[in-house]
Amino acid sequence: MTPRTYDHGEPLPPGWDFLDREQLDEAWSRFRAALGELRPGLHADDWPAITEPAPSVTFDLRLDATLVPAMWAARMEAINAETVRCLLGIADTPEVVVLDWQHPGYRLDLSEHASAPDAVWRVPVYPDGDYYTFVLPDFSEGTFGHPWEQSLCVFGPRLVGTLAVTLSTWLPVLRVDGRTQ
Repeated sequence: MTPRTYDHGEPLPPGWDFLDREQLDEAWSRFRAALGELRPGLHADDWPAITEPAPSVTFDLRLDATLVPAMWAARMEAINAETVRCLLGIADTPEVVVLDWQHPGYRLDLSEHASAPDAVWRVPVYPDGDYYTFVLPDFSEGTFGHPWEQSLCVFGPRLVGTLAVTLSTWLPVLRVDGRTQ
């Protein structure tokens, strides 16, 4: 049977599978162990929403008012694609855990997703309305997207050495190892 979404009954995109309740609880437990308790908040006094580990680099994703909508869309897709490229380059397995705060969690086979024609992002890396986490199964490396701060934290030594290096060529850095720059 093809997995179905909880909201629309449509098949999940290639590579995406739901975490069951036990797997989701375990994933959030690992999240808390790696990044602290999630502290959601709309205001700057509440940010960052996690304990940003060392090593990590947090990027400013705020939209430049001079960007036309197509430039914003290209930026979003570039972040998504570059994250997949870097995660595939460091992972022993193509599977990552995807957490979407207060929504279902997923196991994502990056190889299958990236190889699918017209791949659809069930949850994007770029935080477009919720807190999104893409992590290796052991939570040692990954990303955390904050929708209200409009930031992306890249953490773990290999991702900092690949994804953070690439993103820093065109995105402003907000914090390194949790410290403001």
